[in-house]
Amino acid sequence: MEEFMGAEFEDSLFEERRERPRPGPAPTYTAKACEPQWFCEKITSKDDVEILTVKKFRGDLAYRKQEFQKALQEYSNCLELLPATNFSMGRDIWESQARCLAHLGRPREALSIAEKLRQEATNSDHLTTVLYLQLAIYQSLGALEKSILALQQLVSLHPFNPWNWKKLAEVYLRLGPAKSSPSSPPLNGFPSADPTFRAPLTSSGRDAPSRSLESQNRPDRPRTRFSPGVESGKAAASCHGQEMEEGLTGFPGLLAGGNQLDSTVKIRVPEGSTEIRVNACSSFVRSRLLFQLIESQQTSFALEKNLKAQEEIEEQVKAFGFEEETLLLISEVMGEDIIPEKVKDEGHAEVKCVGSAALDALVIASVKEFEDRWFRKIEEHIRTFENRGH
Repeated sequence: MEEFMGAEFEDSLFEERRERPRPGPAPTYTAKACEPQWFCEKITSKDDVEILTVKKFRGDLAYRKQEFQKALQEYSNCLELLPATNFSMGRDIWESQARCLAHLGRPREALSIAEKLRQEATNSDHLTTVLYLQLAIYQSLGALEKSILALQQLVSLHPFNPWNWKKLAEVYLRLGPAKSSPSSPPLNGFPSADPTFRAPLTSSGRDAPSRSLESQNRPDRPRTRFSPGVESGKAAASCHGQEMEEGLTGFPGLLAGGNQLDSTVKIRVPEGSTEIRVNACSSFVRSRLLFQLIESQQTSFALEKNLKAQEEIEEQVKAFGFEEETLLLISEVMGEDIIPEKVKDEGHAEVKCVGSAALDALVIASVKEFEDRWFRKIEEHIRTFENRGH
């Protein structure tokens, strides 16, 4: 009798099953322990990845110690070993180099790297990092108008970050006296670039002349990556909040003439400049509204910093001397889009991965565009109110 196709038995069905070995005790795991600053020892490994890691750590340590020339050299050595396909670490090292160059009095080269990073940015996280880098360089130069544009672009990208709004208000207030100061540095008056420098850096820049900023004797924090986090509830309003706020201190904000500004000193409100007064006050009010939104979700030092910032803002708002009606209008206009559900949705939004042209569309193109969007309605109201003789 013929067998049907597919009905035959496999020989493996009649084989004896092999007994599986019983699992024994798991091997003991011993975590590798590294001594403090282990990467400062002589390199004995021939593994390029390990050598690259060691040099990167050495550069970061030198930066923290404010040995910026040494850090710059270590970062340059890293680039010589870095595979061309490792874009993530490449961006990290280029940013570190730019911050070193700014501290060494070579802002033109630092801005060149920042512009290169901006052109190669492919998502909103990259753009956020570049904007903070540019802001740090502009602030180190006392270039207040360009600092304002960088902050406005950050606000456009992250409109619910209270620290950005607070910083924007503070820079507006510095803009008034700086405009009338004869010692204000021109925005394009950067020191000449080192002709041996190329971006990304190589070791050819090691002997370039530099003007150290270490004499400012201000402890500096290592550079920080700003990655949009996914948060829940009202806490989403402070997307990048704490780390971004700290990242702004990577370089001290400078007044005209290079004097360092203590952020705890109360800033005088410029007289007679309605536009600057409105812009600064409105930014402070917006910041306070956002701080209040996330206050219930914070504890410990985060809540302490929040409440302290609100106290500072309260003092500043009172100093403007605006009528109660005007302050109510400012609060209404600056808070009309602050809806908890909307803020929550933004906190859960993914990083936008798009091309350079599409990224540029996410931020404002000019100061006028930003101020028309946020402040024009308030300015018109105040002018009308003042014309009535109040």
